[in-house]
Amino acid sequence: MRHNGHGHEAALTPKQSNEGLLSTPQQVAPRYDTAAIMGGLYGDGIIGLKGAFERSWVQQVGQDIKVLFQEALARPGGALGRGPNRYYVEIHPERLSGFLHLITHPWVMAVCEAVLGPDYKIVELGFDVPGPGAQNQPWHRDFPSPQETLRGRRLNSLAFNLTTVDVTEDMGPFEIAPGTQWDAGPDFEHGMFPPKSHYPRYQERAQRKMPKMGDISARSALTIHRGTANQSDKSRPVLVLGVDAPCARNADRHDLQLTRRYHDSLPPEVRRHLTYRVVEELQPIEQVHTIEGLVMGDA
Repeated sequence: MRHNGHGHEAALTPKQSNEGLLSTPQQVAPRYDTAAIMGGLYGDGIIGLKGAFERSWVQQVGQDIKVLFQEALARPGGALGRGPNRYYVEIHPERLSGFLHLITHPWVMAVCEAVLGPDYKIVELGFDVPGPGAQNQPWHRDFPSPQETLRGRRLNSLAFNLTTVDVTEDMGPFEIAPGTQWDAGPDFEHGMFPPKSHYPRYQERAQRKMPKMGDISARSALTIHRGTANQSDKSRPVLVLGVDAPCARNADRHDLQLTRRYHDSLPPEVRRHLTYRVVEELQPIEQVHTIEGLVMGDA
């Protein structure tokens, strides 16, 4: 329905043991180390690259998001609420001026190939905006764990996050509990929300991420995480890129559209990594990736 056969935050400060791989572009070898990438995502469930993009490029991404956010708020169903003053918006790739630069960044491609294989598919482009007054979210994962993870112990999807601002402690940083992408149980509400009895374990592991403009991260959206309370007078927009292995079905939740003109302008090698439908004119995206339970803050 949504796609043809052509076919959710935080850049992070890497652990000391990974700094040779995940520090700055000038220090990274031309070929990224597959074992280190897989070790980080199968271990902590999150890795990152500092200074991956120029700040001027990120500033333009931020301007694009600002315009798209206002458009979404003005359109019924254009923005999904994920708690008080916290929104998610899915967008069209061609409305983001830096889309091609983002998805062809060598680190982004290397991470996708290492974890998801050479036939990975980009299925989602959007952004989260936790505004002033946003409250703590409940600990959660972005969707139920698939059988490939529960039984096969394989990750078949990734979420890349790119902050458009320099994050500070009072802006409601993204918080993650490393290693919890493997957690599961019948007591997870909707397969996504662990019971509060698990919270002490997550609090013990919790890491708050305060990336700067230009940093990017990759994580398993199954790793338990939450947005924290934004006590500042500023919003904290973050770009989200969702990528699947061929066996995953997250494209069913999204609607990646390309106009014919934009489609034809993309290199074939780029198009083969997109799950999309071609349209004559871009159509409003029906926001269907709801995350039940996030309509309320949870202190």
